[in-house]
Amino acid sequence: MNYIKISIISILILFHSNLIAQQNQKPNVLFFAIDDLKPILGCYGDSLVKTPNIDRLAKMGTVFMNNYCQQAVCGPTRASLMTGKRPDYTKVWDLKTTMRDMNPDIVSIPQYFASQGYSTQGIGKVYDPRCVDKELDAPSWSVPYYKTDKKYYAPNYGEPALVRYQLPETKALVEKYAKDAADQGMKKSEANNYILSKVRPTTECMDIPDNAYNDGANALQAKDILIQLKDKKQPFFFAVGFAKPHLPFVSPKKYWDLYKREDMPIAPYQEKSKNAIDVAYHNAGEIRAYSDIAPLTAFSDTKNYGLTLPVDKQKELIHGYYAAISYMDAQVGLLLKTLDSLGLTKNTIIVLWGDHGWHLGDHNLWCKHTNFEQATHAPLIISAPGIKSNKATSQTEFVDIFPTLCDLAGLKSPEDLDGVSLVPVMKNSSKSVKEFSVSQYPRSGGDPETDRLGYAGSKVMGYSIRNTRYRYTVWMKNNFRSTQPYDVSLVLGEELYDYQVDPLEKANVINEIGYEKESLNLRNEMIKYFKSQEKK
Repeated sequence: MNYIKISIISILILFHSNLIAQQNQKPNVLFFAIDDLKPILGCYGDSLVKTPNIDRLAKMGTVFMNNYCQQAVCGPTRASLMTGKRPDYTKVWDLKTTMRDMNPDIVSIPQYFASQGYSTQGIGKVYDPRCVDKELDAPSWSVPYYKTDKKYYAPNYGEPALVRYQLPETKALVEKYAKDAADQGMKKSEANNYILSKVRPTTECMDIPDNAYNDGANALQAKDILIQLKDKKQPFFFAVGFAKPHLPFVSPKKYWDLYKREDMPIAPYQEKSKNAIDVAYHNAGEIRAYSDIAPLTAFSDTKNYGLTLPVDKQKELIHGYYAAISYMDAQVGLLLKTLDSLGLTKNTIIVLWGDHGWHLGDHNLWCKHTNFEQATHAPLIISAPGIKSNKATSQTEFVDIFPTLCDLAGLKSPEDLDGVSLVPVMKNSSKSVKEFSVSQYPRSGGDPETDRLGYAGSKVMGYSIRNTRYRYTVWMKNNFRSTQPYDVSLVLGEELYDYQVDPLEKANVINEIGYEKESLNLRNEMIKYFKSQEKK
């Protein structure tokens, strides 16, 4: 009998050892989420920007040259990316709807990987915190989501004021207005809004260490987390979110010094398109909320859309954006080097994405919040063991990341995902997995919007198809969503841009002679797309 017990125990130990061995064979996932990063990267052909670390990652993996987000604003695009479902399914179209209030049973990428034996952990901005629970989507993580530990901040500087600023003068003003708010008996959220209305500069340049700001502190903490994860007998999915280059454009001076202000590229076309649809534009409400923007616009002639800024301020903002990208790139580099030093790179899938593009003055627009190319075109790089580096030109979308990661990790994908695996184009860059990408953006009415949250009760939705040459956008009124039957009477307006002859989107050619066939074809493609979404 004892021999039988010993044999059973031996078999169980062997089974457990084999299970652990199998789990260790699964690739790890290092998942970089970057806020407001457009494809201004060396690997995307930008010769001015300094991004040596992301470019090194690109040489290890696949750069998706024609990748697009589902909605050009943080909360909705991240909810869509993290679940592999489009915004009309998640029902997150704004910055205050929580994902699981709309879909309690929706499954996220890390949540699914956790169900497959992975340890899933996260730090920094991965989801938009306004669109998930206070635990930053508790079902996604094996351990509670990491908050920035104060010990990782640079000594002698303290935490950044408003989680953003280190300049002593700015900190002093924050303290002053915080005292005013307290004296007036304001609640925390009220006080924060009051302070931000008084002191909120768009840029900051100081000669300070990287970890004086949050991204640098989070990178150091993430480095230690990676070291801990190596010692666990379990594959990991580790998500690291960086806030830069999101406004305000703050970064240590050494990153500003990589660039000359006079070299900053001003957008060559700062007008509305010919035959423009007014609802396609906004009034740059996000950047107008910064305290150093208002004085620039109060006494100047401004257009009735976008934001008209003096050239020197445009150059300052663009300089700050480039500096913030290089600062973020250095943090990515720190973690890539850590992965190398731990011997984990060869068995780790590395994903890096920017949640959407960003307008830098084109069409007189700043920030995101549109269906134009500069807002929807977003970077995506994936490096995976055993797959050679390349640049893929197939149309791709953020909803494709979920099934791609499952494919690369050898996991069966959930059946109801809206995207497709990109592994075929990773292995053969000449292949194509889809004919077009789809983006959308809501508006609350027909005029350009000023309030960045004004679309929360949106009545108008613009749906945009992007293929290799054209972008077709249809604006639908009366609260239309793609899950409803298409009704031509709800069409508010249409746009067609031909990027082969008009890369700056100077003319909406939807009704121009010579474009009749393409307009009809893309209109029919959009109707087919709507039909495909009705069942979901």
